[in-house]
Amino acid sequence: MRILTGNDLKTGAVTWWTGYDWSQHVEDAVDAGDQADAILAREAAACRVNNPYAIDGEKAPDGSVRPAHIKDRIRALGPTVRPDLTLKPADPDARNWVI
Repeated sequence: MRILTGNDLKTGAVTWWTGYDWSQHVEDAVDAGDQADAILAREAAACRVNNPYAIDGEKAPDGSVRPAHIKDRIRALGPTVRPDLTLKPADPDARNWVI
């Protein structure tokens, strides 16, 4: 099973191919099967999502589709850091941090 993912162009949120559009909910993902490459080419050309790519998926115990690899499962759940602990670009103190 192949499912498609990428990032929303405006927000950067993780998105999942629903069969006709992109959703921010992994539960909406569908199996793209052998059409994955054609869908990815069409969606990349339409610039509807940033960096779309196919990943392996599997059926969850409840029958929904989920990413097969733990990295993509973590990505599907959202940020792994608390937003209140991150520096915001508009925060004057953010300029003092150099990475």
